[in-house]
Amino acid sequence: MIDCLVTLRDRSVYRVESDGAAAVYYLADDAAGGVLINTPHYDPQIEASLLALAPIRYLFFPSRFGAVDVDRWRTATGAESLVFAAETAALAGKADVVLEGRSKLTRTIELLPMSGRTAGSGVLCARNLPGVMFFGPVLAPGESGWPALYPQPDDYSYENRVFGCLGLQDMHYEYAFTDVFEQGRTRFGPGAARAIRQELERALA
Repeated sequence: MIDCLVTLRDRSVYRVESDGAAAVYYLADDAAGGVLINTPHYDPQIEASLLALAPIRYLFFPSRFGAVDVDRWRTATGAESLVFAAETAALAGKADVVLEGRSKLTRTIELLPMSGRTAGSGVLCARNLPGVMFFGPVLAPGESGWPALYPQPDDYSYENRVFGCLGLQDMHYEYAFTDVFEQGRTRFGPGAARAIRQELERALA
């Protein structure tokens, strides 16, 4: 139901089983507490399992694609939902904190706007090394299994995605997760930044 993907010095990343449109992750962070990235269908057993790892303080939606049973999760946990402003129209009444631009959640965790896949797509970046990135739908596993950039038929703006991804090339991180996770195929780290730079170079060549 909940798999530990990586344990680091001050945080761990778990994958939460979900049948929704987007993979669900739980970031258990010493400073931020628990951050549920996308939400699965609400289940008290899942909630209890997450609470055993860290208090559920935030629900971060990289896009509307991962928003499932949002009100039930908010009511049950008291967690604040974090949504970038351009995405609030699709999540009417479900955003507790509307993010207008680059925002800090803690000293080391930032939320970065990266529109393109949807109007309000965003990324969560846990910066202290080894860094961890949650790209939501901005990237998706390519042929190599690493997150890659390629157009989707329903992109809000592929051009915006390209420009946003150009800024990734100087960032340092070891692990990266997207809305797509296929057990045994998806690669997430260590070595994610270097691999993704290579994927971006191929895509932009």
